[in-house]
Amino acid sequence: MLIGEFQHNIDTKGRLIMPAKFRSELGQQFVITRGLDGCLFGYPMESWMALQEKLKQLPLAKKDARKFTRFFYSAATEVEIDKQGRVNIPQNLIDFAKIDKECRVIGVSDRIEIWSSDQWDSFAEEAEEDFEAIAEEMIDFGF
Repeated sequence: MLIGEFQHNIDTKGRLIMPAKFRSELGQQFVITRGLDGCLFGYPMESWMALQEKLKQLPLAKKDARKFTRFFYSAATEVEIDKQGRVNIPQNLIDFAKIDKECRVIGVSDRIEIWSSDQWDSFAEEAEEDFEAIAEEMIDFGF
């Protein structure tokens, strides 16, 4: 399971040192794509394949489903962890997530999220303020 929060930097070549704690879970190769809320999602291959099966079930006739899958898949790229524990993130994804240099790598169960540090700080501050109210709403999902 991918859990925790780590602060790292992306160098000028787009390389990010992947937290050692995540490397074995992610495997040598994994997929990075646009995520939600302005971050990037990274999936181990097994999770990526399971997600693809779910996405295949979206109705082709629905315009929003087509938009989502096009946007999601068009940025998806397989990355490989090098011997120094780094991955090379494509520039279009760095731009999408507005990552300058500092970023946060967050473990979220079966995926990682890569955030610009500024955007993560804003998100975390807002989420912290609303955390109890959000927790109450989770009852609707069986919690």
